Amino acid sequence: MEIKDYWENVYSTKPTESVSWFQEHASTSLRLIQGAALQSSRIIDVGGGASTLVDDLILVGFRDVTVLDLSAAALAAAKGRLGDRADSINWIVGDILTTPFPQYTYDVWHDRAVFHFLTEDKERRAYVSNVLKAVRPGGIVIVATFAEDGPTQCSGLPVKRYSSSELHEEFGAPFELLGHEREEHHTPRGTVQSFVYCYCKTAS
Repeated sequence: MEIKDYWENVYSTKPTESVSWFQEHASTSLRLIQGAALQSSRIIDVGGGASTLVDDLILVGFRDVTVLDLSAAALAAAKGRLGDRADSINWIVGDILTTPFPQYTYDVWHDRAVFHFLTEDKERRAYVSNVLKAVRPGGIVIVATFAEDGPTQCSGLPVKRYSSSELHEEFGAPFELLGHEREEHHTPRGTVQSFVYCYCKTAS
């Protein structure tokens, strides 16, 4: 099964609040974005899917938000939840490795739990290349993955786990590490998953 079809099936057959990565509020992500961005900042949530982060970004006043996901069904779920407010969001159905971004489009790039699915070097290189193209010089990049002691799979797919230093090394010299932190995510089934967040600034 193609990876797009896989995720379309997940979001078409499971309630969004039942998947392991569901958060009622993406509190860590929201706090980091608020600490790094102005309300006029151009923000992209990569792999945002049906996440409630977009709801809270609108609620606190951000006005230029894009949500990208491989799954049209995931984005449809988010749009349905937002109702008329969905009209203020830029929605993109696309693969983060191949989506053609205009240069320096975004001030803030956010990704919770996409990067750890990239288990091949060439995939990670393509991802980083797209970040450097899409984010303006001096922009903020926030990426969260499973930590070293996190799960080895998610939704039946293998993942790559990271320490904060290993995650930053994947991005390299063009990214200045501003900070990192852990999050213990409680899934809807009551299990705990360890995440690591790294937040960086692209070279000016």
